[in-house]
Amino acid sequence: MTTTLEAPPSPARLGGGDLFALGAHGMRTRPLRAVLSALGIAIGVAAMVAVLAVPASGAQALHDRLAAMGTNLLAAGPGQTLFGKDATLPDTAVPMAKRIAPVTGAAALGKTGDTVRRTDKVSADETSGLSVYAANPDLLGVLDGKARGGTFLNAANQAFPVAVLGSVAAARLGIDHVDPAHPRQVWIGNQWFTVGGILDPMPLAEEVERSVLVGWDAAKRYLGFNGHPTTVYVRAPESQVDNVRSVLGRTLSPAAPNEVNVRKPSEALEAQKASGSTYDALFLGLGAVALLVGAVGVANTMVISVLERRQEIGLRRALGATKRQIRGQFLAESVLLSGLGGACGVLIGVLGTTGYALSQGWPAILPPLALVGGVAVSALVGALAGAYPAIRAARLAPTRALA
Repeated sequence: MTTTLEAPPSPARLGGGDLFALGAHGMRTRPLRAVLSALGIAIGVAAMVAVLAVPASGAQALHDRLAAMGTNLLAAGPGQTLFGKDATLPDTAVPMAKRIAPVTGAAALGKTGDTVRRTDKVSADETSGLSVYAANPDLLGVLDGKARGGTFLNAANQAFPVAVLGSVAAARLGIDHVDPAHPRQVWIGNQWFTVGGILDPMPLAEEVERSVLVGWDAAKRYLGFNGHPTTVYVRAPESQVDNVRSVLGRTLSPAAPNEVNVRKPSEALEAQKASGSTYDALFLGLGAVALLVGAVGVANTMVISVLERRQEIGLRRALGATKRQIRGQFLAESVLLSGLGGACGVLIGVLGTTGYALSQGWPAILPPLALVGGVAVSALVGALAGAYPAIRAARLAPTRALA
């Protein structure tokens, strides 16, 4: 009678839940090492999320500011004469600009050359980096600005010693509000001027932010202003901006159009934002380096884990675990370790970006690609970092591992 030997049963395939449990078990048994290894991944992912999210938030803030103030603003100022001297704009520049058919509004600033101080006791050399300009009452409307407190120059006060402070000027002079019952005063030239208003920030007209504005007639009467504008602001429909720009110089100064510089303030902001892309790329590279260092840390942790758990590996092999199952166990542990670091890194990046955006007054923009990509990249890094240790663990013979 012959005996038929039955074939050994085929090893069962480990499901996803089993692999997850095995990988999590390896992390739980060495929590401190797992945390330190995941930290490098977290730092790299957080840096990359922040580098992608912070510029997106800044770009959205810039877009919002340009949308609020408009990209249809032009500014014209005097250039230089053929002899290299400073040119001047004619005192008829504003009414001449308004004669251009598409122009919807025009106003001017004129630098007086005087300084502003908190009191007459402060030295005249202490200017705080502020300038005093004569302004038209139409200026605020043309710049689409707003008064944070008080009122802007108007027909009732523009001929009297009344001053309006730009946002930066108000901060440097220590004046944060306007109280009609107890009006504040500043010393301009040799004359006290009553503060009638404080303006909100105007990113398209930074000279206004850093200046004190007085009425055109008041500047002539009290400060000896010559009446020549130094900047003429012009508004036109978006579709007509280029056409207006091409004729603005010869319209403001028909006798010397080449002595007029015309610029579009929004272009300067856009160029400034574009120049920041170099630094964004630099920080993105630093984040990638941190991620690489984290990957090396994960690989090192997994190699040491394989050496320390030789007997565990040998016992599992002796009980029937296949090379594929051993390989899957250590690969799952590596991916979980990196994924945990990536998730923590995304959370840190989100919190850091949100905090920074709020501190700058920006909307917090979190690109979905950066959030999903952070976790995905960290998992991929974990798979690559754990590949060699997993293969090494699978190659251990049971007898050698148990010796």
